[in-house]
Amino acid sequence: MAKLTKKQKEAASKIEKNKLYSLKDASSLLKFVASAKFDESVDIAVKLGVDPRKANQMVRGVVTLPHGTGKDTKVLALVTPDKEAEAKAAGADYVGLDDYLQKIKDGWTDVDVIVTMPAIMGKLGPLGRVLGPRGLMPNPKTGTVTMEIGKAVAEIKAGKIDFKVDKTGIVHAGIGRISFEADKLVDNAHEIIQTLIKMKPTAAKGTYIKSIHLSSTMSPAIALDPKGV
Repeated sequence: MAKLTKKQKEAASKIEKNKLYSLKDASSLLKFVASAKFDESVDIAVKLGVDPRKANQMVRGVVTLPHGTGKDTKVLALVTPDKEAEAKAAGADYVGLDDYLQKIKDGWTDVDVIVTMPAIMGKLGPLGRVLGPRGLMPNPKTGTVTMEIGKAVAEIKAGKIDFKVDKTGIVHAGIGRISFEADKLVDNAHEIIQTLIKMKPTAAKGTYIKSIHLSSTMSPAIALDPKGV
């Protein structure tokens, strides 16, 4: 196990062991313990009482954060010529089709989200080995395969993110930057937690929200009281 730095030890000492914080207190404390010289990302980790190996307990969806992520999400729109203007007007960073398909085939993946049309998905199939592991494959369930290209791009640019429970039953998501006001972090965290609660699979038994932790890139994790969110 790696040794903690002096700053990390100081930060950890400000967090009470075994205490479950309210979302509001945790957001304020996080800003207090973050010590990096850059604008750290703020992340939430929610442990769910589900078995992701079972299809009827898979939790995956999208949520639009009220205050965005604080990150300039780079969007590639793979569209036919008649949709290019719509994609560009909505703020897509890269717009095209065959030229970008070739770039991806050659290993280029310098984007955060890819939006495309149903008719194009057949061309993306062979690129699954490149896009899949990076979480870049468009999916109708997350709104990234659609005919409403402009709307999809605009929503992503405004703070729409997708999430998926991992094999250990945890949903990880970025909810902003440490430079955000504490109230904005609260709003963003609350939005994703409430979205997860609404998505509880009927097959999930027992406690659904088992634990919630808030952390920044370099800070220790702060445990939240699941009953207080």
